[in-house]
Amino acid sequence: MNTAVFEEFPLLSTPRLQLRDIRVQDAEAIFAMRANGRVNQFIARQPMAEMENAIALVERTRNAYAQGMAIGWAGVLRDGDTIIGTCGFNSIEQQNLHAEIGGEMATEYWGKGIAQEAVQAILRFGITTMGLHTIEAKVNPNNRGAIYVLESLGFQKEAHFKDRIQFEGKFWDMAVYTLLRSDFVD
Repeated sequence: MNTAVFEEFPLLSTPRLQLRDIRVQDAEAIFAMRANGRVNQFIARQPMAEMENAIALVERTRNAYAQGMAIGWAGVLRDGDTIIGTCGFNSIEQQNLHAEIGGEMATEYWGKGIAQEAVQAILRFGITTMGLHTIEAKVNPNNRGAIYVLESLGFQKEAHFKDRIQFEGKFWDMAVYTLLRSDFVD
């Protein structure tokens, strides 16, 4: 794997977005997304209740990058300065050339193809620059929007785990989608 990507944060561009490092000043926008029940509806986590949690999340994301364990991008519209979402490799297994991708987006930007644009750029970077062999996404099987994005970019469903996650006294299923380097189409 090309570990040089951890020497200077990789900036990515798409027609509508700049993907840059997540910064402390992004904590307010991250808090707004994570406090929104619609953003969390398919994720087994409580809505974020305090701004301090968003600041701590930013620091954990930055530290994980510094340790070569993850890369988290802030998606910023090219004509603005406020982030509209986050996306990246939540965990990276360097030895196995494997990463898990995940993200979230402010609800007012849903359904505009922006998530697909961001994920495409991140996949291209992961496969062509980092040298990843496998990229995996774990998703709630009811999250049709996320599944559409994954399938449209070449991910294939590999598993469906029944009652995999317990959250608030209920069990949730989890699906695993995978993209192999050999299946990536740019």
